[in-house]
Amino acid sequence: MRTRDMNVQYIKGVGEKRAQLLKKLGIETVWDAVHYYPRAYLDFSVCTPIAQLTPGETACVRGIVGCPVSGGMVKQGMTIYKTVVTDGSDVMHLTIFNNKFLAQRLEEGETYLFYGKVTRQYGSFEMSNPMVEAPDAGSFLPVYPLTAGLTGRQLSTIIQNALTLWAKDETGDLIDTDIRQEYKLAHALFALKNIHAPETMHDMEVARRRLIFEELFVLQCGMAMLKRENRLKTPIRVKSAAAQPFLQSLPFELTGAQRRAIDDCLKDFTTGEAMNRLIQGDVGSGKTVVAAACLYAMAQSGYQGAMMAPTEILAKQHAQTLQSLFGDSVPVTLLTGGLTAKQKRIAKQHIADGTAQVVVGTHALLTEDVTFARLGLVVTDEQHRFGVRQRSTLGEKGDAPHILVMSATPIPRTLSLIIYGDLDVSVIDELPKGRQKISTYAVDSSYRARIYAFVKKQLDAGLQAYIVCPAVEEGETDLHAAVTDAKVLSEETFAGYRVGLLHGKMKPKEKQKVMADFAAGDIQLLVATTVIEVGIDVPNAVLMVVENAERFGLSQLHQLRGRVGRGSEKSYCVLISDAEGEAASQRLEALCKTNDGFAIADADLRLRGPGDFFGARQHGLPQLQIADLLQDMDTLREARAASQRVIAADPLLKAEEHYQLKDAVVRLFRRNGDMALN
Repeated sequence: MRTRDMNVQYIKGVGEKRAQLLKKLGIETVWDAVHYYPRAYLDFSVCTPIAQLTPGETACVRGIVGCPVSGGMVKQGMTIYKTVVTDGSDVMHLTIFNNKFLAQRLEEGETYLFYGKVTRQYGSFEMSNPMVEAPDAGSFLPVYPLTAGLTGRQLSTIIQNALTLWAKDETGDLIDTDIRQEYKLAHALFALKNIHAPETMHDMEVARRRLIFEELFVLQCGMAMLKRENRLKTPIRVKSAAAQPFLQSLPFELTGAQRRAIDDCLKDFTTGEAMNRLIQGDVGSGKTVVAAACLYAMAQSGYQGAMMAPTEILAKQHAQTLQSLFGDSVPVTLLTGGLTAKQKRIAKQHIADGTAQVVVGTHALLTEDVTFARLGLVVTDEQHRFGVRQRSTLGEKGDAPHILVMSATPIPRTLSLIIYGDLDVSVIDELPKGRQKISTYAVDSSYRARIYAFVKKQLDAGLQAYIVCPAVEEGETDLHAAVTDAKVLSEETFAGYRVGLLHGKMKPKEKQKVMADFAAGDIQLLVATTVIEVGIDVPNAVLMVVENAERFGLSQLHQLRGRVGRGSEKSYCVLISDAEGEAASQRLEALCKTNDGFAIADADLRLRGPGDFFGARQHGLPQLQIADLLQDMDTLREARAASQRVIAADPLLKAEEHYQLKDAVVRLFRRNGDMALN
């Protein structure tokens, strides 16, 4: 067994009991230990004379313990130890709470480094519960995320012991020498030693830059390998002209972006390799027509196409849309959990015997008893709602079928290469002619009466509206709650109007009925949570009001806003927020200025960071430990360029010199349940 795979319990100072505590931190092997990075550092490099201390600030003092430590219990469960420290310029009183071990360490006449917040009481400097280190402890001490039962000093010692083992065996470097020289990167061993115990801040920065590059380099190598791994040979060939009858029959003109996306897919169909393509387009950009052209081409070539949507009502809408586009030329079959047993049986039979040329459904398509006669194309809508595993499960029902995924979630262009690194990407960045701009306004709650009057005006005109709340029920938070607001609004402000309620805690059938009633116009005003973010097209809905708008990410607000403006009527979005502070107002102003989802995503990235895109881990992206996708974009570009060279020369990292790199790639992707390279 290599040192890197040694169980952490065999590191000096660990043992079986402490190994269980380390496991809570994700540390199970020597490799995990040396790659468990500090979140901050305590600066012991500059000591301040006691006489020059500033109350309220944190400082490091090099001082001599001036008298024996005295201690006593002040109340049950609370023991206080006191002593005095001097450095020749003044004296500082030291107070230690409930730490007998530390109190016993301090010996009268000995010198120590004391790090903590300084106060001043009765004319004397004081420091309570300081970090205490030996005078030769080092300039910068690491601060690690901890768990109950494990101190920072204990963890630091364990990691240093792990590094000692590592240095004896792991002398190589997963990054080739020529790449290190080109990008001026430190050796791996230097980086690991100096990320944990740097002598200077410069050494720490050199180490950190190397490790950030390494993590992004490993990530990009893994994504490139996934992309190559997904390039399966396929017997499914489709002539590029197969979609022409469909395209010529359309009663509207395609945008240039739609035509380019369709051309990309049709070219993929002729290569002999299974397509893995993402169609990324803003809300209302016309992605469904692109999918329809591909499904039509498949059907005309004798293959079946399957389209999977995240909700039953969206699947029904897609089925209706496709059937209206295809007319009598291609039959569309619907398969969802809400069908009767007989309907499901008939649908599955038609899928199995090939009668069903285009199949639209929900997760019901993934069940084992659904078999296809000649599955040639798999389309998944709202890609971020499905994990990579679900996408591949549907793909496994055919002989290396082509894969097309669609997403209306605007992802900054700078991040799309990472998130969708295993896919080719086509971007639809034009809206169809006639698509109206949604006028967006950000106001505070003092405008609520005027807003409600405007809502009534729209409802009285026969139109519909949404009111979106961040919480479901009152008491969960101090935010607006859908259940409470729906009750109050239906009984008071909007009494006499048909008010509906929709939230994620409702049963699926209840949600389906509410959405269907709203789509049919039986509900005029729908009070909802973000469950409507991926909903259905209701052309008659022209107004959305969002409560506590500051609690949503810009990209999510843009997705919500996309629920209106789908018809010919002028549409509006009103963001209500009483949040104070420049950051909140900046974010909401950014949404008011543009309807461009990609520009909004870029603004969200700048203002909020990448958490809004990766927080729910929906994209199957491995979790990074030290790299920051917002701050380290330049390093990402360098790492990507370097990874492309390596993968081009050694696609599966089989070369002996790439053993460590392959190992790092496998470890990074193994942390993620959806994607694992072996």
